[in-house]
Formats: sequence, structure tokens, C-alpha cells
Amino acid sequence: MAESTIQQQPLTGWDKPDLDLTNAEWHSSSKGRGDVQIAFVEGFIAMRNSGRPESPSLIFTPAEWGAFVSGAREGEFDLT
Repeated sequence: MAESTIQQQPLTGWDKPDLDLTNAEWHSSSKGRGDVQIAFVEGFIAMRNSGRPESPSLIFTPAEWGAFVSGAREGEFDLT
């Protein structure tokens, strides 16, 4: 397969810092379902796959996290 020639461009409007997650205290679901872990770091919420902790983490602002949690509670992400 040929190498991709697509160049990564900085995200416009990306106002989140490059957080150092080295010493983050990761928390797993109390129900033990899935592989998701979260950590609260410098006023942001980081989310990662515990099965692949070396992979990139998603970073949320408190407002984004609140919207995500509300959507999950309301079933927005449930499989139909």
C-alpha cells in the first residue's frame, strides 16, 4: 500500500493544551464495563482506552465533558 501524502494541519480553534498525562490518576468505571478510563488534569478531563494506554487520549473541557455525560445518560450513544 502506498504511503499517505496527506499532511496533518493544526486544528483551527483548538484551544486545549498539550497536557502531560505521565502522572495522571486514571479512574475506571465502577461497573467494570468497557475499557474507558478518565483523569482530571489541570482543569480538563482526559479519556483513554485502558487496554491501550499508549494510544492518544481525548481531552475535554468541563463544558464538553458535561455535554458528553448528559448525552450518555440520555441514551444518545446507545446502539439501536
